[in-house]
Amino acid sequence: MIKRDLARVLAAVLLLTLTGCGAGVEEGGKIPKPADDAYRNYYEVFVRSYYDGNGDGIGDLEGLTQKLDYIEDLGFNGIWLMPVMPSPTYHKYDVTDYFGIDPEYGTLEDFKDFIKACGERDIHVILDLVINHTSSQHPWFTEACRYLQGLAQGQEPDRQECPYVDYYHFTREKQAGYAQVSGTDWYYECVFGEGMPDLNLQSQAVREEIERITDYWLDLGVSGFRLDAVKEYESGSTSRSVEILTWYVDYVRSRDPQAYLVAEVWDSLDVIAAYYASGISSIFDYPFGNSDGQIVKALRGAGDGKSGAAFARAVESVENRYREQNPGFIDAPFFSNHDTGRIAGFLGPSVEKIKLGGAMNLLMSGSVFVYYGEEIGMKGAGKDENKRAPMYFTSEESPGTPKAPPGMDAVEQKYGSLEEQEGQPGSIYCYYRKAMYLRNTYPEIARGRQRAVELSDGDIIVIAKEYQDAVTYVVINNSPDGKELDLSGTELSGRKLADSLLVTYGEEGPQPSVSGDELTVPGFGVCILK
Repeated sequence: MIKRDLARVLAAVLLLTLTGCGAGVEEGGKIPKPADDAYRNYYEVFVRSYYDGNGDGIGDLEGLTQKLDYIEDLGFNGIWLMPVMPSPTYHKYDVTDYFGIDPEYGTLEDFKDFIKACGERDIHVILDLVINHTSSQHPWFTEACRYLQGLAQGQEPDRQECPYVDYYHFTREKQAGYAQVSGTDWYYECVFGEGMPDLNLQSQAVREEIERITDYWLDLGVSGFRLDAVKEYESGSTSRSVEILTWYVDYVRSRDPQAYLVAEVWDSLDVIAAYYASGISSIFDYPFGNSDGQIVKALRGAGDGKSGAAFARAVESVENRYREQNPGFIDAPFFSNHDTGRIAGFLGPSVEKIKLGGAMNLLMSGSVFVYYGEEIGMKGAGKDENKRAPMYFTSEESPGTPKAPPGMDAVEQKYGSLEEQEGQPGSIYCYYRKAMYLRNTYPEIARGRQRAVELSDGDIIVIAKEYQDAVTYVVINNSPDGKELDLSGTELSGRKLADSLLVTYGEEGPQPSVSGDELTVPGFGVCILK
C-alpha cells in the first residue's frame, strides 16, 4: 500500500517538474476558480501604472479591462482598485469629486464597462474609499474657506449660512497637524498634509454625504470598499475611530449584507484587534506583511532551528486575537502594498526566499491580497512613486506601457518581465501560479481555522487548517536544507502527500515524498498533507 502511494506521489511530482509554468494545474495550464464566497483572492492595482489602453502614456480603466484575462488566469477573483476618483495628484488619495472618474483614467462609461467585464469573469471589485479627508480643492472645503475668509475679525461662523464649515475641523488654535486658512486666523486639521484637509466624521451631515457616496458606487456594481487611513478618522482616539467605523460598517450592511469591507489600520496587533470590535469583516494583517512582518522575520531566520516554529505559533496566536474581537472575521493577509517597499528588494538576492515568502502569504487563511507586480518579483523602495512603477509586462517598451509616475527614480527590475518569465519554469511568476493553484484547489487553505503543530525540528512550519470537520496540514521547510521528518507520535502520522510546491524545478534533485511515517521535504519546499 505504501509503495503504491509513493509511486503515485512521485509520478505526480515528476509531472509538476516537467510541465513548467503550468505545474500542477489542470490540463491546458488552467488554475481552478476559487469558490464564490466571502473568501477571495484580491489583486491590488494602481491604475495609472498598470496598462495604457488609449495610448496617452497613462494607465487607465480601458487598459486594465484589456488585462482582466491575465488577472483571472492567475487565479484572482477580486480586484482592489486604488483611487480612481478625480484628484489633482498622481496618487489620487485627495478626492475632488466622489461621484466621478478621474479623466486620466477614463470616463464613467469606461468604469461601467470595466465592472461589466469583471462580472463576466466572476471578479469582484472593491473601491479604495478615502473618507478621512478630501482634497483642499474639493468644493466643500473651498466653500468653507471662502466663507471663513469673509468673516469679520473675531466673528464666529454661522453653520446655517455655510454648513460646510462643520464638514472639517476648523479652529483658531494653532496646533500640530493643522494648517492655516489663507488670509484668516483659522486653522484646519490636515494629518496627511495641507492639501488633504480632514473631514469631521462626527458630523451627521458628513455621514449622510458618505452614505450617498456609498449608495452610488454600490449601485454601479462594486462589491465593497477598501477603507483608507481608518485610525485617523479621529486622530489620537482609537475608541472614537472605532465608533465611526462601526457606523459605516452598519450602514453598508444595511444596504448590502454581502458587501465586503477591508480597513487599513497600520499599527500594532493590539490596535488592529481593537478595530475588529466594529464588526468589520477584514483589516489588513500588518503583523505579517511588510519588511518587518512575521513572514520576512521568519525568512531572515531561515535555517536557525527556531524561526519556522515561531512563525506557526504567530499565525495561531494572531488569528485567535482577532477572533476574540470578531468571531466572524476574515483575515486579510498581504506581503506588500503601495505604501511599502516591494519585498523583492528586501529579500533579494535570494530568489528562493522571495518565492517562499509569496507562498507563505498565499497559504494563509482569509482573503489574500497581492500587489500588482509582486507575482514577477518587481522591485521598488524609497519614495512612494518608486513603489508604484509601471507593471513590467515586457522588457521592451510597448504601446501599452505607461509612463513612470512623475518624480519616480529609475528602478532596475532584476527578475525579468512577465513576457520573459512566462516561459521559464523556475521563474517567480511560475511559482506564484502554482501557489495560487494550491490555494484555489484546496478550499481549506483560505477558509480553515489555523492551528500551529509542533515538530521536533524548529525549521519546519506546520499549520493545521481545520475546515468542515476535516484537517489539512500545510508543511513549510523554512531552511535551504532538505529535511527528513519523523511523523510518528504526531498527529501527522498516517497522512498522505496531497500536493507540493518547490522553489527549484528540474528532473534532478530531491523531491518531496512520504514513506511510512517519514516525510521528505526539500529545502524551502512546501507540502500539503491530508
